[in-house]
Amino acid sequence: MTSFVLPHEVHGDGPHQVFAVHGWFADRSAYAAVLPDLDRTSFTYALVDLRGYGEARDAAGPYTTAEAAGDLLELADRLGWQRFSVVGHSMGGAVAQRLLGLAPHRLRRIVGVSPVPASGLPLAGEQAALFRDAAHKPGNRRAILDVTTGGLRPAAWLDRMVARSLERSDAQAFRAWLDSWAGDDFHADVEGCAVPALAVAGALDPALSAEVMRQTWLSWFPRAELVTLAGAGHYSMDETPLELIRAVEDFLRADSEEPPTARESA
Repeated sequence: MTSFVLPHEVHGDGPHQVFAVHGWFADRSAYAAVLPDLDRTSFTYALVDLRGYGEARDAAGPYTTAEAAGDLLELADRLGWQRFSVVGHSMGGAVAQRLLGLAPHRLRRIVGVSPVPASGLPLAGEQAALFRDAAHKPGNRRAILDVTTGGLRPAAWLDRMVARSLERSDAQAFRAWLDSWAGDDFHADVEGCAVPALAVAGALDPALSAEVMRQTWLSWFPRAELVTLAGAGHYSMDETPLELIRAVEDFLRADSEEPPTARESA
């Protein structure tokens, strides 16, 4: 084991253990709006800070989804979690898929909340510049938030989300993470994996839409499901927290608790 441990907080004491992994714009506080209403009797949730975020802002690393998956496995070992589920938002959804390739036998279920597909999300032209420069331009972060929530959210909310993002992320790490989640294509490593996989799409999200999920998650994973939240964009934890909790926990509760066979997990 290395000396680095992902900063984390644990909620609940239920038998089904679940990691919650944040996205590009925030640390584990991304899940603050859903925390009060989680089922802490059925589930134990561990919310983590990836390298470059929150309490891990100063942690060194290449800041890749592959590294993050390894960090999560090490944390699972330290927590004594033999088998667990993973919920990942956006970039965190890519991390969850990395775990499918790294240790499918340890995963009960994965959930991607507006997840970046394992094929990455290629950016070009003005869009690439918008995302690239968001590391040091707050206005770019605000524009991304606005577009990916359908242009319907109040200005104060956009400003608050930008402020949280700036406070809780390291700019250099933020920029490096972009190259990994947008540019890495590892879908060949996970295609056909039989671990149950739920994609939650926001109807107002033009980038990671339900159609994108059908072309990726539902195409690759034989036990995949899709839920579309009508009132959400890319940030359903904030936009539609109760609907998100219901969709995610209903899916997690359906777990048979039977580990997959070697053939199924391959």
